[in-house]
Amino acid sequence: MNYLDKLIPLFEDQRNEEQAAPMKKYMKNHFSFLGIKTPARVQLMKEFYIDTAILKRPFQRDLVLTLWGKQEREYQYAALDYIGRSLKKLEKDDLFLLEKLITAKSWWDTVDALAQNPVAKLAASYPEVIPETIDSFVIDENIWLQRTAILFQLKYKQDTDEALLYHYIKHNAASTEFFIQKAIGWALREYSKTNPDSVRDFIKESDLAKLSIREGSKYLK
Repeated sequence: MNYLDKLIPLFEDQRNEEQAAPMKKYMKNHFSFLGIKTPARVQLMKEFYIDTAILKRPFQRDLVLTLWGKQEREYQYAALDYIGRSLKKLEKDDLFLLEKLITAKSWWDTVDALAQNPVAKLAASYPEVIPETIDSFVIDENIWLQRTAILFQLKYKQDTDEALLYHYIKHNAASTEFFIQKAIGWALREYSKTNPDSVRDFIKESDLAKLSIREGSKYLK
């Protein structure tokens, strides 16, 4: 079955140029949009899943890559939706696929979703990928790989590898890049819900950007 032949007409039929313009503007004009708002897109994906029964079949990596290559941003969101519903099917080597997605058409909307969900799932299921691959993300010149390394433990709570998190943050603490400073603050803020004393001490002892400190301290009293 050609899954694209099923999905593309669903999306194209809902093209709305009037809605597309503000969506494009919100994303700083980095991407074109069909103009399909989230609730409608979610419903279209449900129709697609029912019509194709794709979720009952092996993970379709080629479909993900094809969707990622399409111009309009909704197709990348469709790929993310499909990946999110296929987390149990992901294999260790799929981290290389995810790395391709992180470094293509990169912006916070897709990168953060990839970091918190499939990358987080693979790192939890196959901890060896952390020293094998994710460690290299944090020293890569690509800021989106750096951001992924900092954020992949965001939902780990008590399972957070604190030493690893702090190591990654320290490595990027001097960054002047907004998306890295913001990621550091976000990661610390989330972990402070689990271990506030540790985060408080870490912020006090570390030379962090003001933005990172402000974001990371929001829940600390």
